[in-house]
Amino acid sequence: MKNRFLFLALAAGLLVSGLVAQDARAGLVPLPSTLDQFVGANSANFTTVAAPNEVETFNNFTYSTDPVGTPPSAANVTMTEFHAGIEAGITFSGGFFALPGQLNDYHLGFDVTAPAGFVINDALLTGVFNIPAGSTGFIVNVGETISDANSGLVLAQLSIDPGSNTGTPVFFTGTNHIHVQKDILIFGGTGGAGISVINQGFSSAVPEPSSWALLGIGMTGFLAFRRFFRKTAVA
Repeated sequence: MKNRFLFLALAAGLLVSGLVAQDARAGLVPLPSTLDQFVGANSANFTTVAAPNEVETFNNFTYSTDPVGTPPSAANVTMTEFHAGIEAGITFSGGFFALPGQLNDYHLGFDVTAPAGFVINDALLTGVFNIPAGSTGFIVNVGETISDANSGLVLAQLSIDPGSNTGTPVFFTGTNHIHVQKDILIFGGTGGAGISVINQGFSSAVPEPSSWALLGIGMTGFLAFRRFFRKTAVA
């Protein structure tokens, strides 16, 4: 009888966790939208973007500026879907700009999750720079660190500026859930400088057979676990 009670308690716990998981997905905000819908009081919101072979989820957005209050505000950063071949993600559009002699630093972060059975294994970063004619001595650099959201292990680092905006994907060890930390550093030089569009794309793939073997081992253990509880419940 005691074993049966334990089994029923476990089943109830799984049911509650499933309901919580569904409730956690209640904050879907479709694109196009603005960044303020995903940060601060809206930090629980998320969005999805359909890639050619699956749908990726974007959430856990953060945004800050140095100096504090430097435009654009989160409400003035537009987010739209980005698609380029097999790459899918988000385009961030806003007036990221520094006046002559001014230094501005923007920090933008978010998580990306692929559906079960897929791993994210490359990233694409491009931009549209805004350099007034005649401006010299300026710096506009978008640096990015991609890490495994579960372990914190750094998987890749990307960087673009007006002279290295190639649009070449960077490949890394595939994982289901990544964290992206982006730093936008702008020095205005003599005539001002900025970037108005940042394209961020990712692609994913089904893991290699060896990874599926590990998944199979895990499923075998789970099924054995269920059979054990069935036997003890009957007893």
